[in-house]
Amino acid sequence: MHEKRVYVTRSIPGTGLDRLSVIANVNVHPGPGPPSHKTLLKNVRDCDGLLTMLSDKITPEVIDAAGPNMRIISNYAVGFNNIDVEYATQKSIIIAHTPDVLTESTADLAWALLLTTARRVVEGDQLTRSEQWTGWEPTFMLGTDVHRKIIGIIGLGRIGLAVAKRALAFNMKVLYFSRTRKLNIESRLGIEYKPLGDLLAESDFVSIHVPLTSETEKMLGTDQLNLMKSNAILINTARGGIVDERALVQALKSQIKGAGLDVYQEEPTRNRELFKLPNVVLTPHLGSATLETRVKMADLAVDNLIYGLNKKYDKIKVANPSVLSSF
Repeated sequence: MHEKRVYVTRSIPGTGLDRLSVIANVNVHPGPGPPSHKTLLKNVRDCDGLLTMLSDKITPEVIDAAGPNMRIISNYAVGFNNIDVEYATQKSIIIAHTPDVLTESTADLAWALLLTTARRVVEGDQLTRSEQWTGWEPTFMLGTDVHRKIIGIIGLGRIGLAVAKRALAFNMKVLYFSRTRKLNIESRLGIEYKPLGDLLAESDFVSIHVPLTSETEKMLGTDQLNLMKSNAILINTARGGIVDERALVQALKSQIKGAGLDVYQEEPTRNRELFKLPNVVLTPHLGSATLETRVKMADLAVDNLIYGLNKKYDKIKVANPSVLSSF
């Protein structure tokens, strides 16, 4: 029997939990679905580590329920806006995450949404299956070209950069907006920095790749969406809260051509106004959803936990590095 205890809020792919079981007593929520708040409070008690999903709300109440043994919370995601990081840091708890491993898969999905929306693939699939397709016509289901258009990328981190590289393969002009200019990337790839308003006004496609923070929450509202071209398409594979969903619904009705969304203000989304719109493609948060990537994420999340429990802090992918001064 191991002394260390770990609670895992969902079964994960791969063999990571087997490795974790070698050094700790592992309690995995059986599912289906996430544990309730009550279940979470009960099962974190006296744990040394916690492996969480993005859908788990790790509040001060949950952190306090864990007690003084809690050393590390490993989030099975690159983002960590589901965790009260400030409170965890005050309690000297390490927050770990899984950057890098999902970059390419998420960029792939952004492009899948972009192409699907631009070329009306979902509409065409539905029409064909319903047997309402009556034959080829010169003006039938016309979409919009992607090649040689202008794409604006909001946030030039790992995923934004991966999307930019794909855009260059389509001979697109790439604009970007970021908190800081990336002059070396500008010169190396031939891309151009623009203030947010200019980027929105000039781009045929806009793809969002910033984290959800107090600064980015609803950064695209009515005023920003109204700057976009009437033929523009918005892609969001970052976080739903970055876009004012109510404003987006209105923009899709009257201002912009379409949108491809993988994330929503509330998940799972029940936004019937979005469901009614034919010019929006909706996917259920599939950004990292390939077998290869999810296994890599699981391995990294487990590695983070093992390193934390074994006090090898320098090897952890830490989201709150200031906490390390506590050890």
